[in-house]
Amino acid sequence: MSFVEYKEFIEDGDTAIVFLGHDSMFPITIQNGSQTQTKYGVIRHSTDLIGKKYGSKVICSKGGWVYILYPTPELWTLNLPHRTQILYSTDISLITMMLELKPGSVVCESGTGSGSLSHAIIRTVAPTGHLYTVEFHQQRAEKAIEEFRQHKVDDLVTVKNQDVCKHGFGVTGIADAVFLDIPSPWEAIGHAKSAMKSEGGRICSFSPCIEQVQRTCLALEEHGFTEINTLEILLRVYDVRTINLQVADLGRAAEEKSSLDGTDRTKQISAVQHGSALFKSGVPPRETVGHTGYLTFATKSLF
Repeated sequence: MSFVEYKEFIEDGDTAIVFLGHDSMFPITIQNGSQTQTKYGVIRHSTDLIGKKYGSKVICSKGGWVYILYPTPELWTLNLPHRTQILYSTDISLITMMLELKPGSVVCESGTGSGSLSHAIIRTVAPTGHLYTVEFHQQRAEKAIEEFRQHKVDDLVTVKNQDVCKHGFGVTGIADAVFLDIPSPWEAIGHAKSAMKSEGGRICSFSPCIEQVQRTCLALEEHGFTEINTLEILLRVYDVRTINLQVADLGRAAEEKSSLDGTDRTKQISAVQHGSALFKSGVPPRETVGHTGYLTFATKSLF
């Protein structure tokens, strides 16, 4: 299996997602002879999984069932083993758009971390692009290399274990875009500029603190970057519900004149209707997910 190509049937050695519900899933590595324990019972890889189609409904030993899903970068983000704090799909989608990534793009990234953004970038730039990712921590770099090899994307990514602030990305003049997620991104702006193509490119820096953003923006200006702007995404999901609301009684009066025995009489007819109405309404959450980080974008100037 590969995170950038889809296949239909489950095979030995694949990484798959066991889906118990939208808020309950986990990754497994398919191994002939192995078994996985869930709250619905045991899943036997040899008889229950290998040879079945991805998306299949699998009956567990206790009678409950799960679904076996093909892994995507989005599902991997929700299920990966956390070695560091990670970026989620909300931020990743904006980064992918603002960096103008597409198949064939060459991207430099630091740091690799748990590989959440890395998998999304690889899927976007495949099949002819490449990701150069730098990780300062040796064990995290080695684990990232192992995961990329297991997910069959190691031909699309190069992992370097070094300090990007001192030694850069190890490449010069080839990157279409650069992404920085490090404690002091302002120290790596010069290396990022040298890694980018001479005809320009885009850069993004993710920082949780506004003081980091201020120093990064100053460094970007000093190195001649333009179109510098900082964004923050606050996701607010509305819950669509059916609301039963009582109809407002605003009152209605009409005058009816009639002639009886030569005398005009005025009748007040009040048409008052009481009842309720059903309609769909978007209800905002009582609590909203707070600040994750600031995304600072800029463009390498051609002049």
